[in-house]
Amino acid sequence: MQKWKNLSKSCRFLPYIALHFFQRCPTCMKLTREKLLRMETDLGINAPYQKGFDVPVRNCWHFSTDGNAVDVIFYDETDFIEGMNRIYIVLQEYDVVILSFVLMDNHLHFILYGSFEECNRFMHEYVRRLSWSISRRHGERRKMDPVSISHQAVEDVNYLKTVICYTVKNPSVAGIGYNALDYPWSSGALYFRKKGLWSSPFWTLDGAVSSERLTGRCRNKVLKGAPDDGSPVRMVGPMIFPGEYVAYETVEKIYRTCKGFHYFFCKSREESVEERGGTISHLSLPMQEMRQHKNDVCQELFGTMSAKSLSTVQRLRLARVLKSRYNSSVKQIARLCGLVYDEVKELI
Repeated sequence: MQKWKNLSKSCRFLPYIALHFFQRCPTCMKLTREKLLRMETDLGINAPYQKGFDVPVRNCWHFSTDGNAVDVIFYDETDFIEGMNRIYIVLQEYDVVILSFVLMDNHLHFILYGSFEECNRFMHEYVRRLSWSISRRHGERRKMDPVSISHQAVEDVNYLKTVICYTVKNPSVAGIGYNALDYPWSSGALYFRKKGLWSSPFWTLDGAVSSERLTGRCRNKVLKGAPDDGSPVRMVGPMIFPGEYVAYETVEKIYRTCKGFHYFFCKSREESVEERGGTISHLSLPMQEMRQHKNDVCQELFGTMSAKSLSTVQRLRLARVLKSRYNSSVKQIARLCGLVYDEVKELI
């Protein structure tokens, strides 16, 4: 892990490094030609452009978890790496195609293609295994029990383009210090890269990146008993290359050009998704920074750095102090203090 963190000095200042190890071959997903054509038809890729007419989309869904339900899901880099690999593992069991995703420290977003039943089962199984991992690594049993999984149908191409970009932009909107397309725990770094190359976020480089496929005991360790047909699986360090399970080439066809992608990337706003039932937190300070402020204020007021032992009255007092001092969003403060947003939004 130490070697993973200590990047060579020659790599630190480069926002992206072009790696010849990963040829930009078709996405390594089990898509037959018939299924690929059906998917492109359902997503409106083959529909002719007609001015003033929005092309309908079928069998596409935006799934997300409630960021107010728990304070944190992924505690450290190891959790995120396992979370990324788990996407590939769970996907092997379901007839689902991933178009876009992001893993935030306290919630998830996935844009999925497939029948609702399959996509819903995939999401619930992913969250179930995530809960098991939290219990195994951090001793917090059943932590994901209160986390609800919401979904919305993506019904037209314009909204599909918007919600893919919204998903990728989540980290920068939340104040996390990454260019949205350089955030390591999402599909953002996959789209519209130069042919023959894969541009890697700089954090993945430790001077020993390998293009070798998984074999033997290493394969069993990473895949953790998932269905395995023995086909090659590309790796970036200890992590399965996200292009193994994200249909990034299909997404490029949806936008048609890089210019079209960046148009929607700049145009998409939280309100566009919230109007259709999405859940958005407007943060005035990054979550990591607010956690530290919460710990400091908690220690100051109650002599403890954890809000778990506080009563509801004490948590409400803590929330009001945080709101007064840092003017952060009520959603964020309620989440930090372990309060239900809808119950306390008028009280903070």
